[in-house]
Amino acid sequence: MKLTILKNKLNEGVKVVERISQKSLTLPILQNTLFTAEKNFLRLSSTNLESSIRWQGLAKVEKEGQICIPTKFLSSLIGSLPDKPIELEVKNLSLNLRCENFNTKIKGLSPEDFPIIPQPKEGKSVIINNADLCRALTQIINIPSPSNTRPEISGVYLSFHPDSIKMVATDSFRLAEKKIFLKTGLPKEYSLILPQTAAKEIIGVFGDREGDIRVYLSPNQVLFEYAADKVAQPRIEFTSRLVEGEYPDYQEIVPKEYHTETQVKKKDFLNQVKAASLFSGKINEVKISFNTKEGRVNIASQSPDLGEYDSFFKGKVKGQDVAISFNHRFLVEGISEINTDEVIFNLTNEDGPAALKPTGKSDYLYIIMPIKPS
Repeated sequence: MKLTILKNKLNEGVKVVERISQKSLTLPILQNTLFTAEKNFLRLSSTNLESSIRWQGLAKVEKEGQICIPTKFLSSLIGSLPDKPIELEVKNLSLNLRCENFNTKIKGLSPEDFPIIPQPKEGKSVIINNADLCRALTQIINIPSPSNTRPEISGVYLSFHPDSIKMVATDSFRLAEKKIFLKTGLPKEYSLILPQTAAKEIIGVFGDREGDIRVYLSPNQVLFEYAADKVAQPRIEFTSRLVEGEYPDYQEIVPKEYHTETQVKKKDFLNQVKAASLFSGKINEVKISFNTKEGRVNIASQSPDLGEYDSFFKGKVKGQDVAISFNHRFLVEGISEINTDEVIFNLTNEDGPAALKPTGKSDYLYIIMPIKPS
């Protein structure tokens, strides 16, 4: 293998693939990046066996070939090089790297030991605006929690429809649904469960990029492909295994009607809950009372060590008066993800689920279960 590539291009590629390169005592090869020189491209690949990343960039290739190089070491080295073209040449399982007056030799490993990265491009595919995808995942990504007994709820549920995608996450105590619309979707409905770690990597890898992503769907894996500029080859390909199992019918817990409907200013609501949280005690409980006659919302909390908190703010309150307790952390996280100046907060009863959503046409829904009175 022998090629020349711009320093900023190589640095970009290494920064992308090093995200999932991991330390493994049983499989040291996973700490390495596979370099592949082919035609006019340099391709970098890394994997942790659950997820894989490929980056591809233009290069002047004189001789095709492959080698595996330690990822973290290479990343540190490239960062110290000048912004000049870099020459890479493989000799006897070593990578000779030259850049201006820098000349190094890095010991590598055989490419034959590197795991095969699957490319599930045979099935269905859909194109999604990258910014919409990453923004939607960001709104729900922190909700799932690892579960050995119910692994299906430890991931993010993606439900594909002809004109939209619904993304859902839950930890049994709360649930969020985010909907994004597509120019062209799938003719039939399709669903999958994406691991939470993979969803976080998608945000990290693609979050600041413009354009579209093509998503290839298969029974056991999913591939997210980001196109390169002005060339037919993809710039980045991210592949992940899927979580096995059947996602629960979450629509069953979404209330069909509410007995109390409230519309309040987001800033007031958020600040009051944050203040009350300081007195909430060990179970993170804050109590919210809705007064329909006076159009006000009261928030209270108490701690045997710190004291008591009691305040109110005005809002549009309709229906039945109710007093209900919530985990303040779950409330704050739900309110924070709403992007309108006012929040709609609807309740069923003191024991049933409540719903937070933006005003206007809603593409985001946050369901939260109350803390039952002892």
